[in-house]
Amino acid sequence: MKAAIIDIPGIGPAAAETLAEHRIRTLASLARASVEKIATIPGFSEARAARVIAAAAELTAASETTPAAADEGTSAKREKTAGKGKKDKKDKKKKKNKGKGKNKKKDKKKSKDKKKGKK
Repeated sequence: MKAAIIDIPGIGPAAAETLAEHRIRTLASLARASVEKIATIPGFSEARAARVIAAAAELTAASETTPAAADEGTSAKREKTAGKGKKDKKDKKKKKNKGKGKNKKKDKKKSKDKKKGKK
């Protein structure tokens, strides 16, 4: 599970909302922020800003390192499905266009009938 700002000790829902109002919505953005910037946000002193930035950096680093076994499974799955999306789109397009020429004669006849005033 991916860590969130609310996972930082000392950051509850209200503090997370205040940070979000100041465009700090992710752990990465909090980890990159300066102490001075966070200290200008209401409810954050320089000491608290330093603590939450350090905690965000730590959680970000921890969430970036994943076990090798988990990576192998997902990369194998990616390789298996690589390029499948383009093929699916082409197939759908072919199916969509497949039936368009079937009623050409009827469509021409209808348009001629309309010109003549027939229904």
